[in-house]
Amino acid sequence: MLNPKMTICNKTYLRAACCILRVSMLLFVCHCRPFAIHAQQSLLLTLDRTIAIAADSSLEVFRSKNMYLAGYWEYRTYQAQRLPSLSLNLTPAQYYRDITRRYDSTDDIDVYRKQQYYYAYGGLSVMQNFDMLGGSFFVDTDLGYMRNFGDNTYSQYTSVPVRIGYSQELLGYNPFKWERKIEPLKFEKVKKEFLYNMENVSEEATRYFFELAMAQAEYDLAKDNVASSDTLYKTGLQRHRIASITQADLLTLRLDAVNAKNTLQNKANALKRAMFSLASYLNFDKNTEIRLRLPGKPRQMEISVDDALLHARENNPVFLDLRQKVLEAERETDRTKKEALFNASVRASIGFNQVASSFRDAYRNPLQQDVVSISISIPIVDWGIRKGKYNVAKNTLNITQISARQSELTIEEDVVMTVSEFNIQQGLVSSAEEALDLAQMAYSETKQRFIIGKADINSLTLSLNRQQEAQRNYISALSDYWVKYYKIRRLTLHDFETGISISNLFDYTYGW
Repeated sequence: MLNPKMTICNKTYLRAACCILRVSMLLFVCHCRPFAIHAQQSLLLTLDRTIAIAADSSLEVFRSKNMYLAGYWEYRTYQAQRLPSLSLNLTPAQYYRDITRRYDSTDDIDVYRKQQYYYAYGGLSVMQNFDMLGGSFFVDTDLGYMRNFGDNTYSQYTSVPVRIGYSQELLGYNPFKWERKIEPLKFEKVKKEFLYNMENVSEEATRYFFELAMAQAEYDLAKDNVASSDTLYKTGLQRHRIASITQADLLTLRLDAVNAKNTLQNKANALKRAMFSLASYLNFDKNTEIRLRLPGKPRQMEISVDDALLHARENNPVFLDLRQKVLEAERETDRTKKEALFNASVRASIGFNQVASSFRDAYRNPLQQDVVSISISIPIVDWGIRKGKYNVAKNTLNITQISARQSELTIEEDVVMTVSEFNIQQGLVSSAEEALDLAQMAYSETKQRFIIGKADINSLTLSLNRQQEAQRNYISALSDYWVKYYKIRRLTLHDFETGISISNLFDYTYGW
């Protein structure tokens, strides 16, 4: 189990990020920008707070939100294409005055005649795609008006009060069927990529946090070492006066004091670089001074490798991307296979139409209008072009399937190794903490013994090195623990502390 504050923080940043997406969906693209955090002169951060700020303010989060919105609107477009579409087509005015060539059947010759007329047209149509067969139903109505000028002036109205029809590709490629398989999968991948990126932000923020924590610890150790070296050198001077230590030991203490000051300067530069890196990632002002408070010892939490693999296969966006690529390759294979045979299409409609010299008569006693057309295209000699395209698509599908399986095995191996290392890391944190306590007590005891003359300089130096190494090992163990924890969350999109899927929580909270 983990720190309850961490749990609250994680849930808070997830809900906050998703809320931003949901509430500002229509205005985000035009107006959204990364949230700038106004830096303070000095700031104390915990790991929880660092992750929360990163989830709200880092540039990576801004990029992830925009990627999510692009996928969201693409899916919205797909959904809109599944609904009936209503179209209004208008030609309000069209005027012609020119000389055109006409055939005179009386004299059996072509003649040039003047032509002058006005034309207007309006039509309303409703169309609905039929996914199962790949065809389209339509219902439309239209009205046209023409007035001819010249020696024979007259007006005409032509109307289609209603017409119902259907068009369909026979034995052909059905794009709607494949869209129904691929588009929902693409949107699911986009959602989980957003959550995946958010967890990656947590992981990266943790890395920057502990890099600064290590630099901060190294600086504090170096500063303490300077003070300790000065004290020991002064003590050494007193003991040298009474011939308690040799001149060589005194010079060694002096050298340690000089080296400690040089080390402090190097550690100060390293601390500044680490602080700048974290401030930049959190979108702070570059001059912000950050101090960190290390998290306490984490509580034990055993993660099952089988459960982690199950959640990774279900939630990891890389798995979804591989499935999408396989489906797209299958779609291309299906398209080239059917195009290699022959193409046939049918279009049929039934309705009414009428023509008259007045608007009222154009809708009186309409005549039935029936249209049926069938077209067939059969390749006779194409020198194997269609067959070649099909074979290319089939081989590409095989390659895609093999590559997908290899990638899946790589991810599964990463999940297994990360979970196994995490379960071991919990014990290493406890051991590192115990070793740090022992090293601190040993150094304190050795230092006191040296001051009263019961320990030599070599024992003191060895004890100091052990204490510093134990401090580094403890911070490194904590860092590995939390980085692996957030990596597991990223790979599986599952909160193993609460037992709730991060992806399902997103869907449940916002109704996807």
